[in-house]
Amino acid sequence: MAISVSISHITPITLFYLLLLLLLLLSSTITTTTTSALNITSILSSFQNLTSFSSLLCSTSVAPDLTRRDPVTLLAVPNSYLSTSPSSDLTHRLPPSSLGDILRYHVLLQYFSLSDLRQIPPSGVLVTTLLQTTGRVHSNFGAVNITRDPLTNSITIQSPAPFSPSNVTVLSLIKTLPYNITILAVDSLLVPYDFNLLASETRPPLGLNITKALIDGHNFNVAASMLAASGVVDEFEADEGGAGITLFVPTDDAFGDLPGNVKLQSLPADKKAVVLKFHVLHSYYPLGSLESIVNPVQPTLATEDNGAGSFTLNISRVNGSVAIDTGIVQASVTQTVFDQNPVAIFGVSKVLLPREIFGKDSAGVTSKPGNAVVGTTVQPPETSPSPENSAGFSGPPSHLSSPPGFREERTSKGGRYRMQSCIVTVCCIGLVLVEIMKEKPCRIMAVKFLP
Repeated sequence: MAISVSISHITPITLFYLLLLLLLLLSSTITTTTTSALNITSILSSFQNLTSFSSLLCSTSVAPDLTRRDPVTLLAVPNSYLSTSPSSDLTHRLPPSSLGDILRYHVLLQYFSLSDLRQIPPSGVLVTTLLQTTGRVHSNFGAVNITRDPLTNSITIQSPAPFSPSNVTVLSLIKTLPYNITILAVDSLLVPYDFNLLASETRPPLGLNITKALIDGHNFNVAASMLAASGVVDEFEADEGGAGITLFVPTDDAFGDLPGNVKLQSLPADKKAVVLKFHVLHSYYPLGSLESIVNPVQPTLATEDNGAGSFTLNISRVNGSVAIDTGIVQASVTQTVFDQNPVAIFGVSKVLLPREIFGKDSAGVTSKPGNAVVGTTVQPPETSPSPENSAGFSGPPSHLSSPPGFREERTSKGGRYRMQSCIVTVCCIGLVLVEIMKEKPCRIMAVKFLP
């Protein structure tokens, strides 16, 4: 038995509408895959009982970090609980940098729905927090252990350290946006195990004169003069009051070893400022934290001005020292110039050249003997794995391995590329079909079914 199906006439206008419909469907599918940054403080502002907690996120500079994280579960403390001891003692006594780290401990790098929480085994599940990614905590003390009481279904969150003195209980579900963010109300601020609550007594007065510190450190005269002339040093000193800053300052010899075709002094003032900001992390990292940093790809002050995913440094431990890779230059930390919370200043062996400015010329850069200049981007080393989930719980994976802003940028660029490819493909198919129709009608014949 044979069945013949004949389509004798397909008009160009019909074909055009079919192609347009296909293009719209593809565009809709691609658009839904892109990820936009979530403004968590904007979400919190609609809840009057969370205004104090939202203000703390902004005043400690934690809020900008949250816009680059997806998915997360935020442990928010309502006003009534935040104003009573022990939470009130912490908010009044700790400096912004220490309080900021405590708030980072309230950001779980994993999405939990209400049903996910109800499926947590009594033995608990270990979850990484934003604090763990800073490299300022030992072992897995930047993670939390979430347990569920099988009798009451109450959820308790505390440090994984045995006999941890600080723990909180989940009060209610505030907001959930599947599968990006969940906001849970908890009854107190959660303090990481072995956290230095006396940090405020060891912090120096704010307003360190960075230029003077470099001159006193010797062999940093070129960097000191460039900072003073550019005016960006004032911005650096203003940032000391938040999460602190970490500066990587090239030695005078490092400036002398620059390739002949790299003219830093001839750059426009705005680009020169970007290069200087590229040498600064917007967090305080002592040397020990740099050596054991969890997330090797770190944003810089230049990242904040130019967008997530740009002007990042790759920091790792190589041959017993801290290595800093820009994608063009690989430098190493040679000495500690100043290290006292909230400011760390380290001497580095090379001028850190960002690939966003110098990458196009990297193939023609010829290094002097001893310079570690390469023409291609060096792949970052593997990150430390996030804590494993306890047996019996299958939650969404953590995105610890992605640097800030990387996931959003990668997704959006991939979406645009697929969109352009689909448009070109559909247009080509349409032109071919139109040409075929000019010759003869489209006909589909002989679909046979054998008995």
